Amino acid sequence: MAEKRPDAGRRYRRVALFGGVYNNYLALGELVRECRASQVDAIFCLGDMGGFGPHPDRSFPLLRSGEIRSIAGNYDLSLAQGNEDCGCGYTDPADNHFARISYDYTFRNTSRENKEWLGTLPSRLSFGLGPLKVRLCHGSPRQVNEFLWDSTSPDHLLSGFLDSAGADVLCCTHTGLKWHRELPGQKHFFNVGVIGRPENDGRTNVWYTVLEYDGRGFRYEFRPLRYDHRRLAREMRAEGLPEEFVETARTGWWTTCLEIMPSRERRSGKF
Repeated sequence: MAEKRPDAGRRYRRVALFGGVYNNYLALGELVRECRASQVDAIFCLGDMGGFGPHPDRSFPLLRSGEIRSIAGNYDLSLAQGNEDCGCGYTDPADNHFARISYDYTFRNTSRENKEWLGTLPSRLSFGLGPLKVRLCHGSPRQVNEFLWDSTSPDHLLSGFLDSAGADVLCCTHTGLKWHRELPGQKHFFNVGVIGRPENDGRTNVWYTVLEYDGRGFRYEFRPLRYDHRRLAREMRAEGLPEEFVETARTGWWTTCLEIMPSRERRSGKF
């Protein structure tokens, strides 16, 4: 997988970032419409196009349109390479059971052309936001499927990642939970959230992140994104996906992929 070299010539004032499409083409369409209305300069996807939701190929027209700049997540690498599983990094048998169901479904229903396109994506991107250098990766700079949780990621680890990247702002995804940490030297680490499924908080919306640098300096906003989650749930059920997935889309509470989550993050949700 090629690495995209930093491009100092690309500088923006306001950008939108998200991860984890997870086949949720309905949320993806709403996000693009919102970003057009708010006139962001660029939209970035931090990977994991497949998994969880229905109809994988329905996301690709928007993803491949050129309107969204994307990097590869572990799911994308697995689909492109024809791997046997998603490479998500789960360790619990129940988590791996459901991950295998969603991966097998996504693999069967993703066209060869779209798998080949996933194989062309870079593993990371860099760009300028005003005077700041922003680096994007999927899990972490050192491992595509690393889970960086707020409660278990010390400042020195995150600062080390930023220093190694020569960046002022480092953005990742993969865990499915958004968070931000300001670090010494006015540097910032973000998990930008995902748009494919809700955040285990009993709300059916999903989340993305907007970064901005203007005359007042650096600002960020986690933005809720509402979409037709009832339609998504109906389509998931019609496609024969697990009822556990349908319940998450319908209620906003996770029913799978919980065992990897640290205790503090679990306490903040339903389970």
